[in-house]
Amino acid sequence: MKEFDVVVIGAGPAGYHAAIRASQMGLSTACIDAWVDQEGAAKPGGTCLNVGCIPSKTLLDISHKYASAQHDYAALGIQTGKVSLDVDQMQARKRAVVGQLTQGVSGLLKSNQVTLITGQAVVQSATVVTVTLPNGEVDHIQAKAMILAPGSKPIVIPPCPVDHEVIVDSSGALDFDTVPKRLGIIGAGVIGLELGSVWQRLGAKVTLLEALPEFLPAVDAQIAKETLKTFKKQGLDIQLGAKVTEAKVTGQKNKKVTVRFEQGGESLEASFDRLVVAVGRRPATEGLLAESLGITLTERGEIPVDDQCYTGIGQIYAVGDAVRGPMLAHKGMEEGVMVAERLAGKKPQVNYDLVPGVIYTHPEVAWVGATEQSLKAADRDYGVGVFPLAASGRAIASSENEGLIKVLTDQASDRVLGVHMVGAHASELIAQAVIAMEFGTSAEDLALTMFAHPTLSEGLHEAALAVSGHAIHVASRRRSKK
Repeated sequence: MKEFDVVVIGAGPAGYHAAIRASQMGLSTACIDAWVDQEGAAKPGGTCLNVGCIPSKTLLDISHKYASAQHDYAALGIQTGKVSLDVDQMQARKRAVVGQLTQGVSGLLKSNQVTLITGQAVVQSATVVTVTLPNGEVDHIQAKAMILAPGSKPIVIPPCPVDHEVIVDSSGALDFDTVPKRLGIIGAGVIGLELGSVWQRLGAKVTLLEALPEFLPAVDAQIAKETLKTFKKQGLDIQLGAKVTEAKVTGQKNKKVTVRFEQGGESLEASFDRLVVAVGRRPATEGLLAESLGITLTERGEIPVDDQCYTGIGQIYAVGDAVRGPMLAHKGMEEGVMVAERLAGKKPQVNYDLVPGVIYTHPEVAWVGATEQSLKAADRDYGVGVFPLAASGRAIASSENEGLIKVLTDQASDRVLGVHMVGAHASELIAQAVIAMEFGTSAEDLALTMFAHPTLSEGLHEAALAVSGHAIHVASRRRSKK
């Protein structure tokens, strides 16, 4: 029986970060992962690298460049001629990016002396893991400690059975070999909006059916409203309060799917060439834990843990999409590193109040901390500073002046409680807010900090100035709950 100090189950962002850091701390470490390519070779990286973050961002980048070449370059004096799309080449580019990065993770694990084991793992006890290898053989592994990072998988809903041809999940929507003329997407959350943006830019007529009556309810309401307006202007047909009741595939050679849904008390239907089910993800914990282990999953399939990701059983920890909190790669990464360091005797913590969220559309949406609606619900006295990117010199010069940046503060202390933005490169700009808030900054601190000009990041500076009514480039006003 092989023995290790630490066994990590899952080689996605949470898992491979945990494994590498554990090995760096001097612990003998193995990482077990079931992802393989068509030839049976290991493909570490989990959902994020294989069918999530990386391939979707590759397609988002390609589709944005394609749409810009079609619609925006001429106004800048760039004449491109007729622009055409090679879907096969686009998908080849996506596969190349994924291949490069999964190979990179393999290299990182190897260079950090992590033993990568390919197979399906089951935790039998607090110290024993069995692994079913690709050839059917079963290995037994002894571990002093375990870190469970199995990741997540798409949620399937009964009205829309996925056939992986006409009705697909989010993974299937990354692999279309042609651009559908009419694309339906169930769910207008992060995944639905990103996938919808890709195929809409490439020429599909996209309709998103969202069961909730509000658009992006977890996002600051002002940002969500601005975002909805922008997406509709781009051509995305976003139907709120649309509860899908049935999806039926018809035809033989030219298959279509008819979706029936309820909206505003009416029964309606729509027809699409392809349908994407993007209603969220759930932990991939089914079959992971032996019943005798004593860990009871939640109704959502999550592994219960405390703030340090400890399960309460032996030396078993769980991180990433398998536990409470947002299913975000960066959150899982930090949890994996935290647990590895705790196993080595250190006392790190993850600040769950400052987990940034991003939607990688164009413009991008990003946020961290409290929303204005959450501050109102908590009856907090707060200040607000807003800067529209339409007043940003760099945004105007770059033809990317849609959106705004918003800063929320505690009225008494001036401490920044939340930062929200919609605009170009928001995924990069939000890091400034996270760093500032991690150090307990005030709006005045940001206002007194020198930002380079002309930059998009000046928008954060102006929004901070606006909290106290001192913004230079917009008519400042100070707003609060009362």
